[in-house]
Amino acid sequence: MNDIWRLSAVEVASLVRQKKISAREAMVSALDRLERVNPLINAVVDYKTDYSLAQADAVDAAIARGEPVGPLAGVPVTIKVLTDQAGFATTNGLRIQRDLVAQTDSPMVDNFLKAGATIVGRTNTPAFSYRWFTDNQLHGLTKNPRNNAITPGGSSGGASAATVAGIGHIGHGTDIAGSVRYPAYAVGIHGLRLTLGRAPNFNASGPERSIGSQIMAVSGPLARTIADLRIAFAAMAAPHAPDARDPWYVPVPLEGAPAKKVAALCIAPDGLEVASEVKAALVDAAKRLERAGWTVEEIVKTPPLKEAAQLQVNLWIGDNYEAQLAAAEREGDAGALACLRGHAGVGRALNLAGFSSTLIRRATLTREWQLFFDRFPVLLMPVSGELPFEDQLDLRDAESWARVWRAQMPVIGTPFMGLPGLTVATGLVGQTPVGVQVVAGRYREDLCLLAGEAIEAGGVPPSPIDPVGLA
Repeated sequence: MNDIWRLSAVEVASLVRQKKISAREAMVSALDRLERVNPLINAVVDYKTDYSLAQADAVDAAIARGEPVGPLAGVPVTIKVLTDQAGFATTNGLRIQRDLVAQTDSPMVDNFLKAGATIVGRTNTPAFSYRWFTDNQLHGLTKNPRNNAITPGGSSGGASAATVAGIGHIGHGTDIAGSVRYPAYAVGIHGLRLTLGRAPNFNASGPERSIGSQIMAVSGPLARTIADLRIAFAAMAAPHAPDARDPWYVPVPLEGAPAKKVAALCIAPDGLEVASEVKAALVDAAKRLERAGWTVEEIVKTPPLKEAAQLQVNLWIGDNYEAQLAAAEREGDAGALACLRGHAGVGRALNLAGFSSTLIRRATLTREWQLFFDRFPVLLMPVSGELPFEDQLDLRDAESWARVWRAQMPVIGTPFMGLPGLTVATGLVGQTPVGVQVVAGRYREDLCLLAGEAIEAGGVPPSPIDPVGLA
């Protein structure tokens, strides 16, 4: 079969299990695609052909023995380069970690492999995974395959670019403040941020990673279809196989109690300035939900979100701020330094009393949001106040940096309460993708996906695509 890389993950897994194609054939297709398009986009920054083919052969051998191989049987996936994968450097986009080779796989990688997936390569991230733009001095700049003028997103920009370009069927990402949802938005695919405790946290063995960031970040999949997100979610969460190395694991079923199909639409949460194209996408998504039998009520106010976003930044940047700044200065990365220096006041202000009060406030806000979701099981709102940014916009000047952070409030705020969130791509404005964000209560990824399917049914940008410049 030609062009296996074009198929969905669901289709590949089904064909592999039925022995209509082999896992090796799927991997060869993925590697061929990588070699053809990756030079144009620099999405995958490390891979080993023999390693990937050996994984595929192991899946084929298991099938030949009649053994179950999991929901991702033979599906090539990518892993973000801040995650430990045995035999590969956990660089997190840093020159100072170029030789930090992991000795074991992280629990997240193990979950993918147990689900039958095969790993085609490791994807790029900005230095320290700080930005919504993907560039660093070790691996270089990742380009958006749809439109080179705009960012592929960050910090999982390598994962988004690889997935939309057909290098792997599912991309692994991590999300503290939008790092799965925003890259999906930027390239016109879907991305799911999981609830804290739902799936194993990435484990980065590098000393430069903030402890607090590892607690706050959660993994999530990026994919071209909602159906692919579903099977990726099942594989990543592995609800029946908890890992003792994951201290945050919560044994919650993947499907929650039945809920009414009622959604709130909030176009401008907490006074967010929203571009007209983003407003139009939200109104269109609401109509798609209504056509699918949902009741949609437009609201002007959610529980506090702007405050939650600021408190999330306080915890993230304020966690051992001086050590983070010192590491960034050693690395000399302009983007990381812009992030940390731009938040210097926040970073230096967090003390023990402030940390304690922030955690108390988090409990209060979490209760408010959970009560909100009792009334509205799903919230439809922007991913960002703007269309995907011009690439490297945050480095242009101080006002541009501030503009970026203002626009990103919807993706920064929800993680403070540990909420899952889903980006659904809905269309293109010229050559620029647009989409919407669906949020639900904790451990209700199933409701995000249910609403996401209804929105997806109304149309999405074509994918996978050939990158700009491919002859």
